[in-house]
Amino acid sequence: MEFKDLGLSKDLLKAVGKLGFESPSEIQEKAIPILAEGKQDFVGLAQTGTGKTAAFGLPLIQHIDFADRTTQALIICPTRELCMQITRDLESFAVYQNNPNITAVYGGANISDQIRKLKKGAQIVVATPGRLLDLINRKAIRLNTVSRLVLDEADEMLNMGFKEDIDAILDQTPAVKRVWLFSATMPKAVKRIANNYMHDPVEIVVGKQNSVADNIEHRYYMMKERDRYHALKRILDFYPEIYGLIFCRTRRETGQIADKLEKEGYDVVPLHGDLSQAQRDAAMKKFREKTVKVLVATDVAARGIDVKDISHVIHYNLPDDIENYTHRSGRTARAGKSGKSLALVNTRETYKIKQVESLLETKMKASTIPNSEEICEKQMYALMDKVVSTPVDEEAIDLYWPVFYKKLKDLPAEEIVLKFISMELNAFLDYYKDSGDLNANHERGGAERGRERSGGKGKKGGRESGAFNRNLSGSKRRFFINLGEKQNLNKGALLRLVCSETGIDSFHMGRIDIHSRHAFFEVDEKVSNKILPAVRQGTYEGKDFEVSLSQEKDPVKKKGKKKSG
Repeated sequence: MEFKDLGLSKDLLKAVGKLGFESPSEIQEKAIPILAEGKQDFVGLAQTGTGKTAAFGLPLIQHIDFADRTTQALIICPTRELCMQITRDLESFAVYQNNPNITAVYGGANISDQIRKLKKGAQIVVATPGRLLDLINRKAIRLNTVSRLVLDEADEMLNMGFKEDIDAILDQTPAVKRVWLFSATMPKAVKRIANNYMHDPVEIVVGKQNSVADNIEHRYYMMKERDRYHALKRILDFYPEIYGLIFCRTRRETGQIADKLEKEGYDVVPLHGDLSQAQRDAAMKKFREKTVKVLVATDVAARGIDVKDISHVIHYNLPDDIENYTHRSGRTARAGKSGKSLALVNTRETYKIKQVESLLETKMKASTIPNSEEICEKQMYALMDKVVSTPVDEEAIDLYWPVFYKKLKDLPAEEIVLKFISMELNAFLDYYKDSGDLNANHERGGAERGRERSGGKGKKGGRESGAFNRNLSGSKRRFFINLGEKQNLNKGALLRLVCSETGIDSFHMGRIDIHSRHAFFEVDEKVSNKILPAVRQGTYEGKDFEVSLSQEKDPVKKKGKKKSG
């Protein structure tokens, strides 16, 4: 099937041809004819990277009257990166339309500039929930003319704590409208939105939920924790052609790893929440233009990134929420290409491998961390490929040839080649001289200990049961945070905030109590010293917060004393 068979207008087909699209993806093939007709609500379940933006973007533009300056369509998505990406894609789809105004509104940017753009008459608004709600409250945008509403990455928005925001936004839209919902999964919260705001939607499922592309190779490397960074460098050196992502758990770790790699000569740039919007935009520009080959990012910062030709995803640490593995890995192997997903795992984390395998319903391949000989061999081949593929500009060389000839004429050709190779590879040879083996034994005992520490196998002791409101058996410390329900904080969001910023595992978290404007959370005393250095102050969804040791008496502690007495 071709795009011309999907019911799109001539202008849109012309734009598709200009973009070089050859044939529609599965979600595009199934969704576009339904959405182009535009008579029904729609639910599309498909993984990231399957072409969802074009699946809803092309028919959406077809329904817009660009002579009308009212807001006719609203697209809500979870992150500013995705917001900007969707806007860029829609602008490229609408290139042959008459005076289109597609406006992105998101946090971290000047709201006055966004208000000015809206006042010019935006037919399509692409927005993150928090910023859109702020604009609604300022009466800077009216949604009473919206006839089509798109919820993109609906499961991610709900995971990030936007449930109340989305409800408040949808209440501002007309009762009669077409709602198009796209999501990778269909949890209960997403079903609730479908039930409350949609009427007899058509549902299309592409691929398996919580799955990744079949053309991704999944590998893991076992090492001791102290060797994690050195193992990362060896993997980067072993893949000189890499154009990829390195995922870290916390903003601090992301910054530290990126800084260390950059100082050691690697082409990397960080992406995390502590960067300003200008810094984030500059980082993404460098990565998209391939002036840097590797982006070091947190899960949150990388949501919404849609970059072509990513060859490798490296998990510096596997995510605490294993389902995020699919979102990470889905950044590679897009548009039918192959890719690699590589995980660094210490000897006490083997249980996470089993969790990933259970999620993927496939085996991850145990791989050895490359040694010096293997790395140097790969670098040699990469150098030879570079030499062979480099074009020769004879006209430019002629200018300097007499100097070259005079300097090198007494050297045999073979020696010149050897010197050239040595010049390029001596740094690797010196660095890896007498380097040891970083591979750790893959012991079953380690896996068992890991499962024990995580609270057992499956849902019984892990994140699903008890991590949100679990009474820690040992000593603990109680902390206060000045965010609560009024700031859209829930237990899951607080758990993610603390664990992602501090690097502690969720099983170290105990009871969480959310109040109107503040919250309390308990942490295992053994790791409690990590809390304040990492999250004493920060920003959550654009709101400043502070964390401190709680002075409030702990009712759980009283119960413990009574029981032991």
